[in-house]
Amino acid sequence: MRVVFAALLFLLAPAAIRAQSALTITTEPNAIVWIDEIRRGTTDASGKLTLNKVSAGRHSVRVRANGFKESTAALLPGRRALSVKLVPTTDEAEVLFQQAETARETARDDSSREKAADLYRDALKQRPAFPAAHVGLARVLMDLNDFKQAHAEIDAARRTRPAYAEASAVEGRIYREEAFSDDAIRSFRRAIREGGGVQPEAYVGLARVLEDKGQTAEAIVEFKKALAQLSDSEPVIYQMLGAAYEKIEKPKEAVTAYEKYLELAPNGSYAAAIRSILEQLKREAAGEQIIP
Repeated sequence: MRVVFAALLFLLAPAAIRAQSALTITTEPNAIVWIDEIRRGTTDASGKLTLNKVSAGRHSVRVRANGFKESTAALLPGRRALSVKLVPTTDEAEVLFQQAETARETARDDSSREKAADLYRDALKQRPAFPAAHVGLARVLMDLNDFKQAHAEIDAARRTRPAYAEASAVEGRIYREEAFSDDAIRSFRRAIREGGGVQPEAYVGLARVLEDKGQTAEAIVEFKKALAQLSDSEPVIYQMLGAAYEKIEKPKEAVTAYEKYLELAPNGSYAAAIRSILEQLKREAAGEQIIP
């Protein structure tokens, strides 16, 4: 019955969701690529990124590379390749923002996070009305446990861009770190509304809050929504999904999620731990008695 129901949902889904194929984007080397505001990866040394799962229909493709002006291009239905030409920029605010983003993403300690925060502040000195820089700074401040100032940066971003899905998602994460679950849920749901239902970061955040509250079955639903939008670009969510299935004693589903994680990230940080429990979970899924 479960298989038939799943097949029915597939048949009822819009053709644009069901039809997926590969897309190759060509631009500058080491450029970050977003499709419909979902980050999908980084181009290689030759400037290419091939995505195996892109739904049919029209999409918006945003590309950013250090030292170049960010560009957005339309991907028209039926196109399986897109070339995005970037123009070098001398906009100091943009250059500092790009440096801040790189510094934040590579930061491994509080000292390097502080340096990233300073770069965001320098960018904002050049361009005070820079919502993305405010949100980036909020992310860093959250990692530094400066929650009050992180909220202030989200508020500053909204003054220029009131409906800002990413800002609301980050706000939800800040509230979760502060253990304000209800506020976090409201922010994540707002992010989902502002993103027109497309906001995987908010779905993951909402799932984690629900899990914190003991609502694991509901959390699983949200994890799945995020995975449906990310097209396997974030393997760690499969680890979270597998752990959630373990909590509600569904070993078969946990095995499926964990195996997907290993397929996507065989050398990932959770790979060794997952391999160590997979055989036991498989025996449980098969109904065998586990002898301690």
